[in-house]
Amino acid sequence: MIEILFEDNHILVALKPKGVLSQADGSDKEDMLTLLKDYIKEKYHKPGNVYLGLVHRLDLFTSGIMVFARTSKAASRLTKQVQEHTFKKKYLAIVEGKIEGSKTLKSYLLKNEKEKKSYPHPNGVEAILSYTAIDFKEDKTLLDITLETGRFHQIRCQLSSIGHPLYGDAKYGSRHKIDSYDFPLEAYSLSFRHPVTDELLTFEHKSLHL
Repeated sequence: MIEILFEDNHILVALKPKGVLSQADGSDKEDMLTLLKDYIKEKYHKPGNVYLGLVHRLDLFTSGIMVFARTSKAASRLTKQVQEHTFKKKYLAIVEGKIEGSKTLKSYLLKNEKEKKSYPHPNGVEAILSYTAIDFKEDKTLLDITLETGRFHQIRCQLSSIGHPLYGDAKYGSRHKIDSYDFPLEAYSLSFRHPVTDELLTFEHKSLHL
């Protein structure tokens, strides 16, 4: 069962587990949209189709907090916050090697559709993130990351480009092999303004550690 952090008539905030898609992709994997629509349908005894708008995505093996819109108006207003970069996301990530202190990374990333991978490229789109090292153990560093832009595989690509890929992320150069369900990336914090009341809402849930 999906853990619900908050719900009202306009939005639904929930925790996405690793291995669950954000939305259906034609495979037989479970996805958040379908699971939460079923949850709403059962809880509120709603007949027929249930509206639930996808505002943002998390990769298959990235866990963390997601917000969904229960009305089209809420979806439009939340999407505008994403576009205007007032929709704030923070992540925990475990990378290879030792990183100390804090730093802001700015680069330009280009998505290769065929490989489903991003690369640094002068003709790419701007990507910005900031990180702070919070723990180090056995040649691994736990980072607290604030994502300023939401590019495809941005965290994975930018950290790999400075020589510190996510631990076990072979696609971006990690030397280590891990189970996909141990993928060390968690969207632990989400802040946005409520689409109707305009109240600033912040949700946090941490489980990743060294």
